[in-house]
Amino acid sequence: MKAKFFIPIILLSFVLASCESEEERQKRLAIEEKQRIELEERRKADEAERAFKLEQERIEQEKREEAEKIEREARLEKERQEKAIYDKYINNSLSTGSTPYSYCFGRNSSCSDWGCSQIKVKTPYNSDVLVTIKKGEKVVRHAFIRGGSTYTFELPNGTYQPFFYYGKGWNPEKVMKQTTCGTLKGGFITNEDFGKDSPQALSNDILTYELILQQSGNFSTRPSNANEAL
Repeated sequence: MKAKFFIPIILLSFVLASCESEEERQKRLAIEEKQRIELEERRKADEAERAFKLEQERIEQEKREEAEKIEREARLEKERQEKAIYDKYINNSLSTGSTPYSYCFGRNSSCSDWGCSQIKVKTPYNSDVLVTIKKGEKVVRHAFIRGGSTYTFELPNGTYQPFFYYGKGWNPEKVMKQTTCGTLKGGFITNEDFGKDSPQALSNDILTYELILQQSGNFSTRPSNANEAL
């Protein structure tokens, strides 16, 4: 029975195929060609989009690498400059009584008034100190005092507030702050700290400070900062 139905089915398919006219065949081929072209165009568009994305990613990667290179070189250059400054000034110190900010605050003078007082400062052996003495908001005396040394300021009687700037390695070109007299330059390159005492009313007095640098890094005076002390 299977053999009897096999031949008619084949013959039917052949008949159906043979029934397609030339015009229908051309239409079918045209549709198939159009579909092929569309598929090829989509493939090329997809490839172009992938290529564009890959190129954009490559460009962005190059930009990131270039930015990282510039940042790395800038950091290394800054480290080289800081090391050069450190090596140049780490052992630099001034003589006790020097007035590195004299172009701004003036030099220290002796007291020739009827009423005079003194402020005596002894520095810790392991730190140089730049002392400023203010009357109100104005610095009226200042001096560099080497570690383990003593310096005495003479002042007319009045109310004064002393500030203490500790450190090691004096860099005369270090910018500290902007003041009414211009850019204030000169500061320590390491172990910096600032301290102060409360305003003191002096009348024919001798006020003595013996500064002690504690192992914990704190000082015997109250904390301060460059903007307040200078």
